[in-house]
Amino acid sequence: MTNNQEDNQFEYILSLIHDAKNRVYQSVNHTQIMLYWQIGGYVFERLSKAEWGAKTVQHLADYLQKKDPLLTNFTKRGLYRMQQFFIAYPEKEFVSTLSTQISWSHHLEILSGTKSVQEREYYIKLSIKDRLNVHHLRRQLKSGHFERSIIADKLLPSSFDNYPKDVTGVFKDSYSLEFLKLPEEHSENDLKKSLVKNLKSFILELGSDFTFVGEEFRLQIDMEDFYIDLLFYHRELCCLVAFELKIEKFSPSHLGQLNFYLEALDQDIKKPHENPSIGILLCKTKSKTVVEYTLNRNVSPALVIDYSSKLIDKQVLQAKVQELFSFSD
Repeated sequence: MTNNQEDNQFEYILSLIHDAKNRVYQSVNHTQIMLYWQIGGYVFERLSKAEWGAKTVQHLADYLQKKDPLLTNFTKRGLYRMQQFFIAYPEKEFVSTLSTQISWSHHLEILSGTKSVQEREYYIKLSIKDRLNVHHLRRQLKSGHFERSIIADKLLPSSFDNYPKDVTGVFKDSYSLEFLKLPEEHSENDLKKSLVKNLKSFILELGSDFTFVGEEFRLQIDMEDFYIDLLFYHRELCCLVAFELKIEKFSPSHLGQLNFYLEALDQDIKKPHENPSIGILLCKTKSKTVVEYTLNRNVSPALVIDYSSKLIDKQVLQAKVQELFSFSD
């Protein structure tokens, strides 16, 4: 037997072990989450009927600690968190099917960092889809990932109306690039090189369905070479996504170059089974009205998205959401 054959067989055994460990973890996590939900419901019922008070909850925590010192999470604070969890998700079916797919630590971050049912469900699904660890989830909460997503969906231009795939939830109204640690004054090349160098963090910001194709992607047209700053592929949308980088405020003249690239990609690079390419003009700032006027008659599926070199203030985003939706009503 060759070394390669041995390695393949050993890898198979290792995969079986890892699969079993994952199933055990999922089973334990499911049991734990359902236990906390059940206890939270019991505490909620006793408190709401005024059978218990705050002292009783403390007595319960002390009793559990005395009877089983190895128990964790059953402090007075922990018991109130379980009650909060039950109040946030009163439907058992939702908890048993969706909420048990993430850890209790994830839930604590979501409960403390969100205000609405819609927002909580969004971050649960995001954590599952993008396999976020607690650190990455905390970053998405602080950066207003939810708000930036629903703003982008609300402002999708008409060029996406007949797109073969639903693009809602895919893009953001703005991208937070604080992880690049760029100085206030930077060049387009600085931005591009930093994005490539920090590709893992950039894809976390974009979404897990984005895969990197290349930087300075060459297009040869009529014996001339043209270069797309960054090219990605989106697995769910099944299309190429071209990023053009601008370090100044958006200008309508920027869009012509991007549309040219999209046409070249669709004619020369796109495979027959793939959907039309999408263009992203990533710029330092933008005027909502100028962008709207520019994209209203634009045929190609393109978006103008600004970026911030600092973590975007979530309160500003929340105010923008309220303004946007109250205006539309």
